[in-house]
Amino acid sequence: MKKIVSAVLIAAMGSLLFTGCGKTQEEAAVSETETELSFSEVEDLVEEEPAEEEEDTHEGEARSDLTGEWVDEEVAAQRPVAIMIGNTEVATPQYEICSADLIYEAPVEGSLTRLLAFYQDYESLEKVMSIRSSRLYYIDWALEFDAIYVHCGQAYLAKDMLNNSYVNNVNAMEGSMASVFFRDSSKSAPHNLYATGESIAEAIAIKGYETEYDAEYTSHYQFNEDDETEITLSEGEAAAVVQPGYLINKPWFVYNQETGLYDRYQYGAAQTDAITGEQLAVKNILIQVCDWYTADSEKGYLSVTTTGTGNGYYITNGAAIPVTWSKDSQTDATRYYDADGNEITLNQGKTWVCIVQNTYEENITFYASEEEFANE
Repeated sequence: MKKIVSAVLIAAMGSLLFTGCGKTQEEAAVSETETELSFSEVEDLVEEEPAEEEEDTHEGEARSDLTGEWVDEEVAAQRPVAIMIGNTEVATPQYEICSADLIYEAPVEGSLTRLLAFYQDYESLEKVMSIRSSRLYYIDWALEFDAIYVHCGQAYLAKDMLNNSYVNNVNAMEGSMASVFFRDSSKSAPHNLYATGESIAEAIAIKGYETEYDAEYTSHYQFNEDDETEITLSEGEAAAVVQPGYLINKPWFVYNQETGLYDRYQYGAAQTDAITGEQLAVKNILIQVCDWYTADSEKGYLSVTTTGTGNGYYITNGAAIPVTWSKDSQTDATRYYDADGNEITLNQGKTWVCIVQNTYEENITFYASEEEFANE
């Protein structure tokens, strides 16, 4: 093509020189116009070679252990914080809840649930509220992600565990934390305690905790690769709507086909972020059925068994499959396996883990459509 164009251009230039030497001005003008047209036609013949797509090498980035997505390599190497968040109706809407990379929801006293929100890039957080007290079993989930655990006091059953040197925790009740936690006067205590990303970073510095993952830490979840087709669970049960079966907040998730995410609802309405007004949405849902027992019948404290094995479900892209889970020790990661005994792979993105007491397993419900859910 380039040789043909060059030949045409040379011929055109020759014609132009000839016109200048032997034709009248009028003829020359016509000839110049014709020459210009020929150039234009030649340009139409020239096909631009398609630009080569630059391969994204993700320079300066690394995979987030919480989501499997590419993030700044310094952020990826940073230990996350795991913050206890209240989930009573008066505590909602929560602040910065949509910024969480991973959320655990588990039962506490009175059939209420409390959230454990994990943030890896926590220093940019504007305001996390409301921060509540620890329960013993939440510590185990923070430990398996090598997270720094942030809370305000604790049920007495968790006190000894929190005093262990390997449990890096930031407790709002400690005197040294007076400049780290704040109260929002527009809300009533105890639902108004909050911290900022900067103040959490200050607390970690005060405590002298290591901010990068331990050298022996290994990745938690197994995520699909960028060039792989998204996991659809084509052999699974239709799950356009998911109800984990909690009794008080009665939450449900609705699969949004446009976004490919599950939108979260509770207390009869969309669960939103108080700062942005955005509705919570996640790519993956894990339901983990656990044994439990009453640790103190007088005060009503319950405890959830986090180690051992059990069953549950993995839900993504509008479908659900049964899984089994296994956790060998307090600090080990919980692993999830399909019916063939293979560790499951999650789609990249945010995950919501619902811890369900085994006595309420029958309350877990999937609906094939929103219409079916609405007619129940």
